Amino acid sequence: MSKTVLITGGAGFLGINLVRYLLNRGYKVRSLDIAPFDYPERTRIEIYTGDIRDQATVERAMVNVDLVVHTAAALPLYKPADIFSTDIDGTRKVIQSAFERKVERFVHISTTAVYGIPDHHPLLETDPMDGVGPYGEAKVKAEEVCLSYRAKGMTVPILRPKSFIGPERLGIFAMLYDWAKDGKNFPLPGNGKNRYQLLDVEDLCEAVYLCLTLDGAQANDTFNVGAREFTTIKQDFQAVLDAAGFGKKIVTFPAAPATAALVLAEKLKLSPVYKWAYGTVTEDSFVSVAKAEHALGFKPKYSNKDALVRNYRWYVEHQADFQNASGVSHRVPWNQGIWKIAKVFF
Repeated sequence: MSKTVLITGGAGFLGINLVRYLLNRGYKVRSLDIAPFDYPERTRIEIYTGDIRDQATVERAMVNVDLVVHTAAALPLYKPADIFSTDIDGTRKVIQSAFERKVERFVHISTTAVYGIPDHHPLLETDPMDGVGPYGEAKVKAEEVCLSYRAKGMTVPILRPKSFIGPERLGIFAMLYDWAKDGKNFPLPGNGKNRYQLLDVEDLCEAVYLCLTLDGAQANDTFNVGAREFTTIKQDFQAVLDAAGFGKKIVTFPAAPATAALVLAEKLKLSPVYKWAYGTVTEDSFVSVAKAEHALGFKPKYSNKDALVRNYRWYVEHQADFQNASGVSHRVPWNQGIWKIAKVFF
């Protein structure tokens, strides 16, 4: 008999990719999301629309569930109160319900933002956690909640993915794709020589699948997940401009004044580029995936360049679907604010 997997945040970017991945492998899939599930797959899954902060909603969605993948989270552009209540309190409600119903496994999707802005690389799972901003802080606390249930005997794999991209991913990356599509150079703070690891969502889905299917003793741990192959951020982003075919270039700016401008623009609510993004984009940012490779057999297929270009081509093919949309989730482009005006000069 096929197992039923509940995906919280099933209507999100990672959610829909996981839905497709698991359906293709014979699972019964159930989505719980505050947003409507408006994909073609809606006739093939069970859909629960509601907020993970609402206990009754969570309880309804958890009935007869075998496995849970917890991807739901309030992202950095949400209000701090919503980030803390969703990412901490919501996580606690979902995992408590799963615990009470004796769900076989609870895979928690965390983030490498829990490491903050580190002073060394590559980052290991044993490195200190120091979340930056409400999102990073909340994700640290959410992991603590998960560890408390692991201590109670639950199998709770925790994945810390790098920023992941691929089909359906928009958010802040839509700015790069939009400028590339329109034949523009693209500005980048710093000299662009730092190494900034990304992750293709298909590789992340594979890591989730391994955590769902491998022996519990192998999976019941915390793992970094990222691309195996990546170069400098300038070289990787340049691959998108090259794919666009206009001969445009990544234009770098001195880090200190560029960051100061981004800080001011964020404070004035003129820019979608948030603290953790501008705090890391000029620095090396990569993790070791050796633990996931050794314990899970994780083998990422896509390099940074592969993932960016794959996402860009999806963006170009589907731009009519979201041309007039904007918001604060990864499903829609983020409002470019002042950068929409700056684009004219590039």
